[in-house]
Amino acid sequence: MTTAAGFTDRSVADQSGKTFVVTGANAGIGLEIARVLALRGARVLMACRDIAKFQAAAADIRRTAPQSELAWLPLDLADLASVRDAAAIVEKERHLHGLINNAGVMIPPLTRTQQGFELQFGVNHLGTFALSALLLPKLAATPGARVVVTSSIAHIKGYMEWDDINAERTYHRAARYRSSKLANALHFFELDKRLRAAGSSVLSVGCHPGVAYTRLGRYMGIAQLAGPAVGLLLNTAAQGAWPALQAATGAVVPGGYYGPLGFAEMRGVSGAAKRSAGAMDPEAARRLWEMSVEMTGIDPGLAEAKWPDS
Repeated sequence: MTTAAGFTDRSVADQSGKTFVVTGANAGIGLEIARVLALRGARVLMACRDIAKFQAAAADIRRTAPQSELAWLPLDLADLASVRDAAAIVEKERHLHGLINNAGVMIPPLTRTQQGFELQFGVNHLGTFALSALLLPKLAATPGARVVVTSSIAHIKGYMEWDDINAERTYHRAARYRSSKLANALHFFELDKRLRAAGSSVLSVGCHPGVAYTRLGRYMGIAQLAGPAVGLLLNTAAQGAWPALQAATGAVVPGGYYGPLGFAEMRGVSGAAKRSAGAMDPEAARRLWEMSVEMTGIDPGLAEAKWPDS
């Protein structure tokens, strides 16, 4: 149960009999999400590219939870063919209670996905959009299932570069990261509206980890040189997992957004988080949805929600 002070790993109830997919589960926050779910009795499909990294991560979890039910889900979010293959594997599961979209990349040099998309938008948003869409039927077959999408406090300063979405003309990697995180926020916002309008039992929920000291920031240059000294001021990976765990297992509001409650939402226990007005812009959310369907070739099959405010 969530304490009055906020949600932590100790707030996660027993998850026996439940199955979750966690992307990027081999390291950092994803590993900690998988660890807590496994400790609470869930079957966890640990989605990552490399089987050796999965095996190392699974061995790490089993040192504290020897009876953990863990499985490797081969997934490369930078390749839509891999996303389709992963979804086909998950379809064979008896049920699916939650998809936790945790994996992402942060401010790399200009790189492109297998299909030629700018890497941050391609992985952080398009890969997440595609996987979520492909797994919706499986989630819908499990009452109370959830899709969790991880955004960032960086989304607040983000803007969608609609006329250069694929970075053909300019590439400022920090700006592109912020844009991809705004896309994540718009995605779960629009998904929530469409699911509710369709009468679906699937919940769409967002979260952000605050500022956690993980390998995700390995391209940050001088900020990384401060190393553990900076880490003392930030969330650990285990603490950064709390908002995703709340979004996936706690008492939540449909379409809600969860993150650290400490100073500037950078660290601390999890609770209701703030998002920008741009992250709840119905026209931008609709436009992004349609663009994502076109770019991925994957349609979630949910009609546009006709809400009074949109």
